Amino acid sequence: MSRRGVPRGRRWTFAVGCAVVVLSVTAPAALSPAPASAAGPATGPATGPAAGTGPGAVRITREQIAKEVRPEEARALGQARAEELARDRIGLAAVDRGYPQPMRNRSLKEHTDSQAEANKGFAAGQFGRFADYFSSPDYGDHVALLPTGKVLLFSFEAVETSPNKETAPTEVIGRDNAGRAYVWDPAKGTGPGAFKNVQPPVVPVDDGLDEDRPAPIFCAGHAYLPNGMVGVFGGNLGGNHGTGAHLALVFDPWTETWHRQQDMAEGRWYPSVVTGADGRQFITSGHGDIGWGKLSKSIESFPADGTAVSYDKAAVPARQGLTKWGIKAEYSTDYPHLFSLRDGKIYGFGRNYDEQYAFDPQAKSDQVLRNRPGGGMRNYGSAVALPNPTQGNGPDSVLILGGDRNDPKTYRFSGGSWTQDTSRAFGRTQDDTLIFPDGRLFTVNGGYDIRNYGNGDYNPNADDKWRQTEIRGLDGAWRTGPSQRLPRGYHSNAVILPDGRIMITGDELQEIANNPDITSGQNGTIEIYEPPYLHQGGQRPTLTDVSNPTVGYGSSLRISTGTPDLAEKAVLMAPITSTHSVDTSQRRIELDITSAAGNKLVLRTPPSAKDAPPGYYLLFLLDERGVPSVAKWVQLKPGA
Repeated sequence: MSRRGVPRGRRWTFAVGCAVVVLSVTAPAALSPAPASAAGPATGPATGPAAGTGPGAVRITREQIAKEVRPEEARALGQARAEELARDRIGLAAVDRGYPQPMRNRSLKEHTDSQAEANKGFAAGQFGRFADYFSSPDYGDHVALLPTGKVLLFSFEAVETSPNKETAPTEVIGRDNAGRAYVWDPAKGTGPGAFKNVQPPVVPVDDGLDEDRPAPIFCAGHAYLPNGMVGVFGGNLGGNHGTGAHLALVFDPWTETWHRQQDMAEGRWYPSVVTGADGRQFITSGHGDIGWGKLSKSIESFPADGTAVSYDKAAVPARQGLTKWGIKAEYSTDYPHLFSLRDGKIYGFGRNYDEQYAFDPQAKSDQVLRNRPGGGMRNYGSAVALPNPTQGNGPDSVLILGGDRNDPKTYRFSGGSWTQDTSRAFGRTQDDTLIFPDGRLFTVNGGYDIRNYGNGDYNPNADDKWRQTEIRGLDGAWRTGPSQRLPRGYHSNAVILPDGRIMITGDELQEIANNPDITSGQNGTIEIYEPPYLHQGGQRPTLTDVSNPTVGYGSSLRISTGTPDLAEKAVLMAPITSTHSVDTSQRRIELDITSAAGNKLVLRTPPSAKDAPPGYYLLFLLDERGVPSVAKWVQLKPGA
């Protein structure tokens, strides 16, 4: 029988688990012509069991096959083979019903009940508490707090709805490999109306198919531009376990629109990005043009040398280029942690112990740093630039946490040397660590491994310890705290909102395993944590006005407060944009209060852009207990 045709009544069998499935095709001959020996005329779409195939058969129409055939397979393998592969996918989907909705419902109930039980013993005034839990239209694999107070979330269009499978289109070539993005406005609440679809621009993708689609920017790198916009670099083209895209995009929070820039010199999937003291974005690492494992070791900066850095929120960058440095960043693993410290250099802490470097943006040179203690490779884990105890000064040390499920140790880099810091309660990967306005650290999220919670890959069942939070006090000691609703590991994120609450999201595997209605289109979730400082009782400081919200360095920042007797401290907090446990912008700087008269205060801004790269910051007033006001936005701009 010819392989070119699919005669009516022909059957295929293949094994799925322990069952043998029979496929029967009956429908119009809309694809390859059937040979003359085909039994009987073509029929319309099948509506009942295939004749003669028995009760276990799966009936497939020719229209289904036509819709399922992938052009790239037809070109590469021929039409007949492409049709066979299409039949197999349809048959597998018919018998593999995925993850049953009742199981999702039971799982969410179990997590809800066990969270309530576990958190009974944690006093909110000492440990904080988890509050709202609500649905989101996006997984939140990437997040960025915008200077409008809204939050940008972006990820991908899923190719599966079962947590037992790969949901991301990592290997997919073609139109199904597409990006998506939303903006959440906390002022509008938690319902569907609080989210706005801000789809990435439709772009041509260099994968040989000529199928334009929303830019596949999932697993890109991102950081803030000095005018409050978000630069997003890289993404996924599909194939060979993930191929890097050359994409360079800017999201404008003021108009909530995307703008494409000139392509990068190299493709990057899982790159890191940080904004330096010069206001330019430093970009490196990421799997390159030929797929997973072949990293792009070049360094690029945006905007290109010769293009002025913009501080104007009305100046939209369009098709701006990048500069490729003449040196390489010798990382053999993706997503290194990058920080701009107060000496003006970019410090890059690789996940391998012997891949630690400092880069000089002015000389475009590099320096090898001492190996991280402990040896080995740490998986995705968090890192923070520790607050400097000197008022006005930016960070000069970094704390490396997580990345090893068997090692709770943390390591501090300062002055060119490493020391072991205080350990957390247990080792975890995929964690997120935030700096509170009061100077304490907070760890949330974490897991056993990538898409593994201790019971095998793509099994969402997790040990409850991964749901526990930890707080590092001002004494340096870590203490375990209340548990979040879901265990969130790979692709999880957390952001401090202007009102001091913490937004937690991400980890599509857990989100789809606990979705109360997988058909709703609301396939992500957000949980809100209220830190201890929001449960101290009494009056909270108020920040009523900032007279000069755009201000220079070493300058006077004039503010008003409705509670002058409570204004003990003022701090600048850089907003968070993170993914894969990497947040390159986060920093806390305490400002000197130089004068106070009535309800008017004068603050001294950081002395230079090396202390705080130019851009937008949250300004909080704190009382003597560390309780913060609701923040207002301040832009640091050289020469303002």
